[in-house]
Amino acid sequence: MSAPLLPGSTIGVLGSGQLGRMLGLAARKMGYRVHVLSPGDDTPTGQTADREVVADYMDLDAVREFASRVDVVTFEFENVPTACAEAAAERVPLRPAHRVLHTTQNRLREKRFLAGAGFPVTPFAEVRTLDELVAAAAPDGPIGTPSVLKTAGWGYDGKGQALVRAPEEAEAAWREVATDDAILEAFVPFEREISVIGARGRDGAFDHWGVIANDHARHILDLSVAPAPVAPEVAREAVGIARGVLGELDVVGVLCVEMFLTGDGRLLVNELAPRPHNSGHLTVDAALTSQFEQQLRTVCGLPMGSTELLRPAAMANLLGDLWWPAAEAGGSHAGAAPREPDWSRALAFPEVKLHLYGKAQARPGRKMGHLTALAGTPERAAEIALAARRALGPSGRSERP
Repeated sequence: MSAPLLPGSTIGVLGSGQLGRMLGLAARKMGYRVHVLSPGDDTPTGQTADREVVADYMDLDAVREFASRVDVVTFEFENVPTACAEAAAERVPLRPAHRVLHTTQNRLREKRFLAGAGFPVTPFAEVRTLDELVAAAAPDGPIGTPSVLKTAGWGYDGKGQALVRAPEEAEAAWREVATDDAILEAFVPFEREISVIGARGRDGAFDHWGVIANDHARHILDLSVAPAPVAPEVAREAVGIARGVLGELDVVGVLCVEMFLTGDGRLLVNELAPRPHNSGHLTVDAALTSQFEQQLRTVCGLPMGSTELLRPAAMANLLGDLWWPAAEAGGSHAGAAPREPDWSRALAFPEVKLHLYGKAQARPGRKMGHLTALAGTPERAAEIALAARRALGPSGRSERP
């Protein structure tokens, strides 16, 4: 095994959003240099980097030149083309490996991997034509209804999905998703959505931040709370599944396993994210070692830091909708001028930490930042985080919870 990459080394990041930004902040704090490559400029990651390369991911000569000037490459989102990742790996180590990226960036490949390895998943079927969808969603079909049609690739935050409540809705769902590479999954009446973010080193060592409970709004993560209010045996099983997934994929780095918890106590793996995850942002303030520092440590071959939570915590996302107070009050964004929220209203809550991502333009549904609240209990942390976010609303008034 090669020697670890020590401070002073250069980390290459494919992708330039908020996850890379927070990795960059962790790296700079520990004395590393950061280079980033993406098609955009003045990006959230680029603002924290030593060098920002603007190039298309499929400009493989540019990718190889980028990789030749760093010591290791990682990625901050899973929609980096596999060819890009392979080109970078020709020059320096890529962690996690491109096999991990290839598996997790396509829902069908991901589900086949999980099912083949014996992990619990919802029933699913590949559908490449409308006729195949109709057959799969039929009352005597392999999936039936209700079910969810999803694009196999390039989907996130609920994009590329359509609910099929009854067989006669199949055609409309097919038009909405508009792809010939899709997967139909049985609809799961779950009790709770949870995630386990795991980290794995080059030596196979594994660690995690426990189970995090997640609430979504409009298919976008809205609130995460840790520790999750689940039974100890459920928590042990969820961590065991995450450990198994990272081991089976031979991950070096950080990977999130999103799961459904059903009413009868079963866990079903929903999706994998081969990088730090939105639900783990609270670890920056609430854990001895954040998911971003751990990502840095693992890809550099360093020993992992403790993942102990210092206090219960909750994270509330800040979407671009907050920049349009009229729309928050039920009006329209059309013709309205965005305005920066008065952050002092949220910071009037002393238990709250504000994180903004440096994005130049606020758009409805776009993740612009988050609030993290720490408290004596997870429930109290959630109350504070939500109250602080409400203080940013159109009235600007929020009662102390």
